[in-house]
Amino acid sequence: MRHQRRTLLGAICAAAAAASFSPLVRADSFPSKPIRIIVPLPPGGSNDVLARVLGQKMSETFGQPVIVENKPGAAGNIATDYLVKSEADGYTIAIAPNQTVSVNPVLYPTLPFDVLKDIQGISMLGRVPMVLLVSPNIKAASVSELIALAKASTEELSYASAGSGSPQHMAAEVFKSMTDVNLMHVPYRGTAPAMVDVLAGTVDMMFCPLNSALPHIRSGKLRALGASGQSRIPLLPDVPTVGETVKGFESDIWIGMVAPAGTPPAVVNKLNAELRRALDLPDVRETLAEQGIFAESSTADEFNSLIASDQKRWAAVIQKAHIKPD
Repeated sequence: MRHQRRTLLGAICAAAAAASFSPLVRADSFPSKPIRIIVPLPPGGSNDVLARVLGQKMSETFGQPVIVENKPGAAGNIATDYLVKSEADGYTIAIAPNQTVSVNPVLYPTLPFDVLKDIQGISMLGRVPMVLLVSPNIKAASVSELIALAKASTEELSYASAGSGSPQHMAAEVFKSMTDVNLMHVPYRGTAPAMVDVLAGTVDMMFCPLNSALPHIRSGKLRALGASGQSRIPLLPDVPTVGETVKGFESDIWIGMVAPAGTPPAVVNKLNAELRRALDLPDVRETLAEQGIFAESSTADEFNSLIASDQKRWAAVIQKAHIKPD
């Protein structure tokens, strides 16, 4: 009987020890099966490019397939909801542009998840500058001339965006607030249809992601008045930043990688180390730059802090401008 008790007690202790160390074991052997990267937007854009370029490098390093799965819809909320309901083991991770993790949580009054509680940041991946473009019928040749024109015009100038809460929308609202000009918002379902009407002169201007703007700037069909980030864009060195005229203005698109909350820290660290390694590779940086994406990495904690601080920033903009989701 005593021997049986000892045997049973030993089995219980062994099971408890195995349970307590199971996350460590999984992290040490991670990854032992394919990884999925969820992309909240359709194929072809900056988010998709990042997922596929980095996924290939991750696959080469880990020796496991990395599958990119696009789950567009509801401004990225479908993909975010899918991620937070996935197992927190590092095998399902997601591309996270600032719209999905910093704007949507403060734009939509009810969401089935709380980004700050349900998502774990892995790393920053890159930034996509935007360019303030004006249609051919707008005579302003600089940001200061555009501001003067908007203030002098008897009719509101109009600006296009990819929808309420989109980076283009938020940049324009910050611009309005900082320059005290009136502009009429014309939302579209995506950058492409918005660009069509700016090219046609139906809408006067828009803040546009660099990769979508470049062909029209180079062809001379649209004029670039300013870049939205802190520094000038290397591909457009003669275009000043908006901030050179409007002191303190900054509003570009950043993109990172996230996992479900509860993912073992060792797994997060392993993913972080691989992403940072890949983002430092010259061929990766060159490939991304050609698409208007400028590689930038971070620690997991730094990315979590960025998500939280940006939520506060955009909450103030949304409240002041009375922005509502589409």
